Amino acid sequence: MRGEELDSVATWVGEDGQIWLLATGKSTHRLSLFDGDTGEPLRTIGTRGKAPGEFKRPNGLTVFGDLLFVVERDNHRVQLLSLPDFEPQAIFGADELRSPYGIWLHESAPGELEAFVTDSFMYGERHDVVPPAEELSQRVRRYRLRFDEQGHLDATHLGSFGETGGPARLNMVESIAGDPAHDRLLVAEEDQTSPSNLHVYGFDGRWTGRSLPEGTFTGEAEGVVLWACSATGGYWLAVDQQAPLTWFHLFDRSDLSPVGSFHGDVTARTDGIALHAAATPRFPGGVLYAVHDDRAISAFDLRDIVDTLGLDPACLH
Repeated sequence: MRGEELDSVATWVGEDGQIWLLATGKSTHRLSLFDGDTGEPLRTIGTRGKAPGEFKRPNGLTVFGDLLFVVERDNHRVQLLSLPDFEPQAIFGADELRSPYGIWLHESAPGELEAFVTDSFMYGERHDVVPPAEELSQRVRRYRLRFDEQGHLDATHLGSFGETGGPARLNMVESIAGDPAHDRLLVAEEDQTSPSNLHVYGFDGRWTGRSLPEGTFTGEAEGVVLWACSATGGYWLAVDQQAPLTWFHLFDRSDLSPVGSFHGDVTARTDGIALHAAATPRFPGGVLYAVHDDRAISAFDLRDIVDTLGLDPACLH
């Protein structure tokens, strides 16, 4: 799918058990839908525009229940669509977001979500100049999302955070993911001059004083997901975006110690990843999806990862 500039991926399972794989196409301003087991392209959703159901440079993507959240960099907002019909439901963040990229959701209470959205606005004619230090405290924005009985959304901006200096300074941000059991948010710093790394924040927005060891990433730290194997155990899986091959690094969920790394035969320049831990007909142990070179999506059988790296078999639910 050349020309799409695929970036982020997410999965959803329908009532018939079919797994859908969704991907954002930044250059075509639309979403692509695939069969998650066969890889068959099913359809595209949306077109360039600002009306509900239209997109402008969609980037981050995530699913909660039967809701699809799409982060639009150049419409400066997050749009919600219902599944499986892709009907527009709501929009939030347009008053605060300037150049949003990634999103992670946390169910903080029944009927209530906490959304963390990375906002990597830049300056200069080519949008490649890092903002002044004092503005880096706006790199991650937090929202409280509440739904009434009719499903209507009430979104409240709760502020922003980000280190403005020191080893966890956030110059360029995109990927973000969290672990409520350990009160951790992992935020990817992409700027290789920083250097690129994953920094550990708390849910209160403060840097914990921890980051992954310097030198962990040879390329850019990109997609990051939590592979939960029990209430508190499992692994973090993070992308080291490189060519000719992307490396995927795993870290212990509890203490963040390195567990192992792997790469595929062709997968390169990976941005987004999605871990689908539930069984599918083709992947009985679950599957990891990874964007390849902006134009395709690779699938890694979780059984192969567990066997190759000697991981906890309990991760294969």
